[in-house]
Amino acid sequence: MSAVGNGGPRVFITGGASGLGRALAEHYARQGGRIGIGDINNARGEETLQALRALGAEAFYITCNVTVEDDLIAARDAMLAQYGGVDILFNNAGVAQSGPIDETTLADWQWIIDINLLGVVRGCRVFTPLMKQQKSGTIVNIASMAGLINPPQMAAYNVTKAAVVALSETLKIELHRYGIGVSVVCPAFFRTNLHETQRSTNADLLNFTAKLVGKAKVGPEEIAAKVAAGVAAKRFHILTHKAEERIWWFKRFMPYSMFANAAIKRAEAVMHRKPRPAGQAR
Repeated sequence: MSAVGNGGPRVFITGGASGLGRALAEHYARQGGRIGIGDINNARGEETLQALRALGAEAFYITCNVTVEDDLIAARDAMLAQYGGVDILFNNAGVAQSGPIDETTLADWQWIIDINLLGVVRGCRVFTPLMKQQKSGTIVNIASMAGLINPPQMAAYNVTKAAVVALSETLKIELHRYGIGVSVVCPAFFRTNLHETQRSTNADLLNFTAKLVGKAKVGPEEIAAKVAAGVAAKRFHILTHKAEERIWWFKRFMPYSMFANAAIKRAEAVMHRKPRPAGQAR
């Protein structure tokens, strides 16, 4: 990876105004990177921009809705105009949805596919020609452990994240001849604001997810550091949570029936867990 002119890597991040996107922006800002962030929340975008400049980074913010290809074209052109190109593209913007298959509407499926999958597709489509011209660059697609181990009552989310993994595997091979690297990031739960835009058919599922996120042991800063280290090491799969990584290895190397039986038992235990009586020790 090489940057044109002085300074660190030229980085563009979709969904860069909060959560993991902002943490990545701040991480690379501390490394001397030149940062472009795109988001649909302009207030948060401007706040993040000021934080990046306070760290001494060259940075800009641009309104970027990943469901609109013209927005991504404008972002690419801004990177080209301001920094002469891009070294790392983070296709990070995403949303969440939960609910049983028979309760999740087609409208929710279309909503999440347009953002989580086609948003990544648009980013790859728009930035790949520039990277081909440069003969360098890295595309980093943010997926999820949900796309590898597929927990129940999250079909729409799982499918989009699994598709991002498949897209990334395809591009890893397809773009190698052009000097373009590809990585796919699969984190488990960490403290972020993903639940703010989550859709769910069930209030209990929504609350359960919010609790898992709120009680997560790690925050976006720790995840961003692991992601950046994985990108620097040119790793394809960047897995940030050891426990979930072990589950994935179990799924890969054991007969699927064994994995499925274990997953069913775990799901039943979680879904039928009864509240503890007041005063009972944990």
